Amino acid sequence: MEVKLYVGNMTFDTSAEQLRTLFTEAGAVVAVDVIKDRDTGTSKGFAFITMGSQADAAKAISMFNGKEVGGRPLKVNTAKPREERPGGGGGGRSFNRSNDRNRNSGGGGKNSRY
Repeated sequence: MEVKLYVGNMTFDTSAEQLRTLFTEAGAVVAVDVIKDRDTGTSKGFAFITMGSQADAAKAISMFNGKEVGGRPLKVNTAKPREERPGGGGGGRSFNRSNDRNRNSGGGGKNSRY
């Protein structure tokens, strides 16, 4: 069964190919996804690596968690499922003022009771 690993604290110039070469020492690497900023295209300093088996993943964690790459100790552990985030943007409040004008449409002013 394939296992996805989180790899953090990477230098921003660490490439997918470098990670593939490194993690192949622990076993079969199925996929390497270096996470990049969508606006600039530069690495965010972390990646997800899919290993071919649970045994390969465990070996990769023991071999590479804390290992210095590019002067920084890698953080390697089993990836957690992505948390659901609210989507759609916007907000909960409408700023359409026309509704506010119609609320007190009884004649008098703001403080009129009748």
